[in-house]
Amino acid sequence: MLLWAYRILFAPALVLLAPRYLWRMRRRGGYAAGFAERFGATAWIPPRRPGVRRLWIQAVSVGELLAIAPLLEALAREPDVEVVLTCTTSTGRALAEQRYAGVTVARGYFPLDFWPIAARVWSALSPDLLLLAEGERWPEHLAQARRRGVKVLCFNARLSDRSFRRMLALRWAVPRLLRGVTRVLAASPADAARFAEVGFDPGTVSVTGNLKLDVAPESITGPEAEALRSDLGFAGNDPILLGSSTWPGEEAVLLDVFQRLKQRGHAVRLLLVPRHAERRDQIVSLLAESQLSFHVRSSGPAPADAEVTLADTTGELRRLTALAAMVFVGKSLPPHGEGQTPIEAAAAGRPIAMGPGMWNFREVSAGLVAAGGAVWVGSAAEIAAVADRWLREPAARAAAGLAASGWHRVNRGALQRTLEVIRAEWG
Repeated sequence: MLLWAYRILFAPALVLLAPRYLWRMRRRGGYAAGFAERFGATAWIPPRRPGVRRLWIQAVSVGELLAIAPLLEALAREPDVEVVLTCTTSTGRALAEQRYAGVTVARGYFPLDFWPIAARVWSALSPDLLLLAEGERWPEHLAQARRRGVKVLCFNARLSDRSFRRMLALRWAVPRLLRGVTRVLAASPADAARFAEVGFDPGTVSVTGNLKLDVAPESITGPEAEALRSDLGFAGNDPILLGSSTWPGEEAVLLDVFQRLKQRGHAVRLLLVPRHAERRDQIVSLLAESQLSFHVRSSGPAPADAEVTLADTTGELRRLTALAAMVFVGKSLPPHGEGQTPIEAAAAGRPIAMGPGMWNFREVSAGLVAAGGAVWVGSAAEIAAVADRWLREPAARAAAGLAASGWHRVNRGALQRTLEVIRAEWG
């Protein structure tokens, strides 16, 4: 009965929310190609091959798609296994085509969770196993899986504070709407406890760890590093302060930090990588007001030297992190409270500063601080003080970077644990 209520209410809810989501799509761009796939178009789905297991993996956007790279590569080495990969955002779709064409048989948009649309795609795709990354849990798709006897694994699974509060309020509905989930492979013990608390059967919940910890860092040295620095407008060897996945308000804070460091006599550059590239106009206006020399990466190689560069591109964060001397992790200063992942910076062995709002990565961030690879900061003055010390004391900066990479190395292993569960479930 509850599922039928969801099915009936989905269409009017979609109509009400459509203007908001269509505006966001237009703002971000790139959604025209493949748009019909969201509404059940199946021409992109190849026919099943006899004797080959088909795995369907859904990952929302760029972050999730980058995180599952080791998993996709490992599955590509499995005999008689093929992977169909879906995503939700246009940037994710572009990344999937660019990076994963060789390890998947098809890539497309995840269809809407509406009964006739989901049923059509399920019939065409006909998977043996569905893997949902991180926060993906869709009642209609789970119902389709249950009706067809297909197991569903939620892997790298986590519950943000917002999702946890919502699901806790609807705890009575969770077992009915989400009972199609076969296993929950939680990213951390805290996430596992939350899944059990909101109504998932504790016997189906286990901790396999965070796959992002198993993504190898990118290494850039020699001529390649020099060429990239030149493209950014950072010729020479000045240390780079990286603002990683920043959100509104944080770019202004980092510009303040940069000015403070200059006043203290440091030759340093600032590299801003916003979480959403479509905010470029807002950030460019901020840079213009600062009267600093700046470059916008999407315009091509820098024609001249720049103090600040805005990297308004997608899928480059790991590569750019390899150039940084130190990293500030975004979405962590008030009013933001959820935090972006510090794992890429830790994997690259870079010292990390982060604001108090790291609730989506509370265990990761606390572990990094305890290991000596990261520090808490709450203002421009505090970030500047930490950066000033790391710039004046290269040995302290190097020690913090080594502590971060050491923490990362010790906490790897989620890939193997996840693969073991997948093999057990498809067998």
